[in-house]
Amino acid sequence: MKYDHSLFNSQMADAIRFLSADAIEQSKSGHPGMPLGMADVATVLFTKFIKINPQNPQWFDRDRFVLSAGHGSALLYSVLYLLGYPDINIEDIKNFRQIGSKTAGHPEYGHLSGVDMTTGPLGQGITSAVGMALAERKLNAQFGDSLCNHYTYVIAGDGCLMEGISEEAISLAGHWKLNKLIVFWDDNNITIDGTVDKASSVNQKKRFEASGWNVIEINGQNHDEIAAAIISAQKSDKPNLIACKTTIGFGAPTKCGTSSCHGSPLGAEELEAMRRQCNWNYAPFEVPSEILSAWRESAKRCTNEYKLWQEKSAGKSEFENIISNNLPQDWDKDLNALKQQAINEQINVATRKASQMCLEKIVPEIPQIVGGSADLAASNLTFVKGMKTITADEYNGNNVMYGIREHAMAAIMNGMALHGGVIPYGGTFFVFSDYMRPSIRLSALMGLRVIYVLTHDSIGVGEDGPTHQPIEHLASYRAMPNILMFRPCDVVETAEAWQLALTNKNKPSLLALSRQNLPTLRKSCSENLTAKGGYIISDSNTNRQATIIATGSEVSLAVEAQKNLRKQGIETAVVSMPCTELFDVQPSDYRQQVLGNAPRIIVEAASPFGWDKYLGSTGEIIGINSFGASGPAGELYAKFGLTPDAIVATVKKYC
Repeated sequence: MKYDHSLFNSQMADAIRFLSADAIEQSKSGHPGMPLGMADVATVLFTKFIKINPQNPQWFDRDRFVLSAGHGSALLYSVLYLLGYPDINIEDIKNFRQIGSKTAGHPEYGHLSGVDMTTGPLGQGITSAVGMALAERKLNAQFGDSLCNHYTYVIAGDGCLMEGISEEAISLAGHWKLNKLIVFWDDNNITIDGTVDKASSVNQKKRFEASGWNVIEINGQNHDEIAAAIISAQKSDKPNLIACKTTIGFGAPTKCGTSSCHGSPLGAEELEAMRRQCNWNYAPFEVPSEILSAWRESAKRCTNEYKLWQEKSAGKSEFENIISNNLPQDWDKDLNALKQQAINEQINVATRKASQMCLEKIVPEIPQIVGGSADLAASNLTFVKGMKTITADEYNGNNVMYGIREHAMAAIMNGMALHGGVIPYGGTFFVFSDYMRPSIRLSALMGLRVIYVLTHDSIGVGEDGPTHQPIEHLASYRAMPNILMFRPCDVVETAEAWQLALTNKNKPSLLALSRQNLPTLRKSCSENLTAKGGYIISDSNTNRQATIIATGSEVSLAVEAQKNLRKQGIETAVVSMPCTELFDVQPSDYRQQVLGNAPRIIVEAASPFGWDKYLGSTGEIIGINSFGASGPAGELYAKFGLTPDAIVATVKKYC
């Protein structure tokens, strides 16, 4: 198909090239190769095809765009400026990679309109885009084409496709037949260390075809071929890979086609020579008015479609509430009833089972909830009666079977949360959260409401042994900013953790849940005490002589030790600390009241790292300073000194 090259001409793409190259040169830092090589693809996509409205960047039915090759951020910033997004101007381009700038070294979600995801860790973008495309299909199945019908576009490079997470992503996208997903592969045969063939012999096109994708090969510098490929992809019944054969650093006279322009500025001399070669007779950061006008005019293509969507969506309260991710009124009334039932009946279950009991009350009440597990639903207990699994034949479900793909599961959940209209949770064993850590970190960095159900939380796993026993994980996640790391001790705390995870829109939550049964310890549920992070769950009868601080399954051990100590005339208070992050933000007088002035004994079946800040001047930490072992859970607790008798003996050393 032919297009009028008075509009789609090389100079419109050159505007991207020179804005990007000038920004990188001024910064003395950045990656010019990809923006120069993919400028033509971006020009055709953004001026002719992508459905957006820069004057309302959060239009729900806009097409999503993910720059999976996030190191090429200068391309995206240049495009957003050229299109006229209100919150980016030429000064922002000039301040590329500077402190306080919206134009950071890699695109950061929430810093700039038009950035649909924080990218940079390779493979994360293309995988989260699968989550966006899945969310789009789910909501389309619920509400129809008139309210939700858009594409997810991705620019990915060789690095994204080499990362292992991409294998999981393309496999699931093909399995789900996500035909509204279109990936542009920047096939330039260059990585930082040289040509791709030095490290890979994979035929990427056959790889994608084998995974159920539609593959189109084009010259990535030919506007007609780019446009024709997009039109063809939009008609496909499969996810689409458009393999764009490009030249990295296209336009740079001596550095194009080489790794030298991948991750370093071109240099003043090369940039000046590029200006001469491309007949770009303009000063740095200058875009001719006729070219800028053409870009800005193209941004108005979807104005009528946007107005029509506004009319169709007006008054659709259910749809509006869902895409706003608002929780229904009184959504947790049955959850509150469950807490009282647990107290009345003294329910004794593992907290993984308590979580499932909570989900039985939550899932029917919240239409945005989408659960799932990495092939461990029977162990994580993430599936409850009435849930419907999403398939390529039926997208209108609320359960995802990810298979043994923890990497992809976490990133796909990020994509669903970013898309909106979905509140995702997903389960695996706590020890396997290591597979998900890069995605969890991005959840935290972007401030997403994603909930991780992480069961088998300690040496209580038992006979599976040290490979399955998470010793260091609690400490490592407590060290990660902007997450809520919960380790509840009973049904009540588990329900409270779920309430907090679902009502906090700006942080991911991790629930570390036990395999072994635990007694209900709480006596009242009139207040969500988990919201305080730590509280006295069992107070002393008289002046306390010691404070025992514990989490999860060790709280019941602490309470048992408290009873034994009382018989010996030693009064203690037991503090449950289900979430240190929430405790740390409480007023200092509250924290002091909870921790007290007496010696403190801290008990947790995990690494003691990080607990020193609560220890005070006198006390001791009972933890695990090695990997676990294989054997029955009770025997393991005895082996590692995590018993009521061991706690009693430790307290008596200080009383």
